[in-house]
Amino acid sequence: MGKIIAFSNQKGGVGKTTTCVNMSAYLASKGKKVLIVDLDPQGNATTGLGFSKSEIKNSLYQVMIDEMPVEDAVIKTQIDNLDILPSSIDLAGAEVELVYMKDREHVLKRVLDKARASYDFITIDCPPSLALLTINALSAADTAIIPIQSEYYAMEGLSQLMNTIKLVVKHLNSDLKIEGVVLTMSDNRAVISRQISDEIKKFFGKRVYDTVIPRNIRLAEAPSHGVPIMLHDTKCAGARAYNALTDEFLSKQK
Repeated sequence: MGKIIAFSNQKGGVGKTTTCVNMSAYLASKGKKVLIVDLDPQGNATTGLGFSKSEIKNSLYQVMIDEMPVEDAVIKTQIDNLDILPSSIDLAGAEVELVYMKDREHVLKRVLDKARASYDFITIDCPPSLALLTINALSAADTAIIPIQSEYYAMEGLSQLMNTIKLVVKHLNSDLKIEGVVLTMSDNRAVISRQISDEIKKFFGKRVYDTVIPRNIRLAEAPSHGVPIMLHDTKCAGARAYNALTDEFLSKQK
């Protein structure tokens, strides 16, 4: 049975999609069968793997709203063992349509539970909000990975995210755990970056990964080429960091 992991932070621009896509790619390169679920209507994980949202016929929208079988919407990527359940422009309307559905918080869970047997890991790239799509992701997931930018505003909204996770655990998914916290876009030369890192480690303790993702131009370029960093520049600092983070993640799996 595959493990479902939600990559979540309601603050945009923290490296959430970058972390989801690149960890998923490295997991696949290490022999794990992985499905990325692009739950963000912006579709950055979809375009970051080389697919145009406007050309996608079947997407997560059809699976969640029209009850299309998952396998009919899944697309194979250029990386062996890595599939994606893509986003499309229709997904922006799903939030509204879900409101009127029965047991609306568990629609994604019902979808992904059917796909668990086919994958080792299912990773969900959540929207940068705490609205109904993200609640669906947290209700479906076994664990959550929280990417946090090593900057001054990083701690803002963190208590809101933690409160949402507590509410989901209390009312919707009692098994949800925090898998880990990833420090992203770090600049060790900046004093503020080190101070924020220390604050986050105080808050989350051992759940913070030792591997820190640095600011890296090559990492920022990769999505515009429609590839994860391992296919863009495997030797750059960003690629080495995500490879190491994936190894650290795997070492903590039971």
